[in-house]
Amino acid sequence: MDHWIINLIEQGGYWGIALLMVIENVFPPIPSELIMGVGGIAVARGTMQFWPLLLVGTMGSTAGNYVWFLAGDRLGYRRLEPLVHRHGRWLTLTWRDVESATAFFQRHGQWIVFAMRFSPFLRTMISLPAGLAHMRHWKFLAFTFAGAAVWNALLIVGGHWLAGYLATMNNVIGPIIGAMMALAVLAWLWRVWRWRDQG
Repeated sequence: MDHWIINLIEQGGYWGIALLMVIENVFPPIPSELIMGVGGIAVARGTMQFWPLLLVGTMGSTAGNYVWFLAGDRLGYRRLEPLVHRHGRWLTLTWRDVESATAFFQRHGQWIVFAMRFSPFLRTMISLPAGLAHMRHWKFLAFTFAGAAVWNALLIVGGHWLAGYLATMNNVIGPIIGAMMALAVLAWLWRVWRWRDQG
């Protein structure tokens, strides 16, 4: 029973991981750190392998970020702004956030798409201004895939290490993961409740 979360991910298999990573990058609140970290625990248990897990997790990350890129690229500022005002609460996103991320992207250039894969707050957000700036699609996908691959590899290794560290405390792995999931959901609910449309 302690390992029901790990078992759930293992039963979903590699494509279940890919789907979770797509969802995580499109809509909060479950973070990739948890998904790929649990994947790393599955690698330590011998029920998943490192390279297939890294590939599908990175594909999922890239696809989820591409959704936001396409939203910016296809909708543009004029059509995107009313959507953010209307639905931003559930994404905990304001138009001011979009403008700040766009200014950040313009200051630092296209390589920031790669660099922001390592930021828990901006890695998905930066996809929107990249689309608004009409960055070349292949370049966005390449930078996103490369950055996500490095980050996901670190998360898998971290999960693998954690599994070894907690090998003598099997009964606490499940509760720790459950607590992390609960905290992630509570943090998202708090942001939804505190959200204010700043215009």
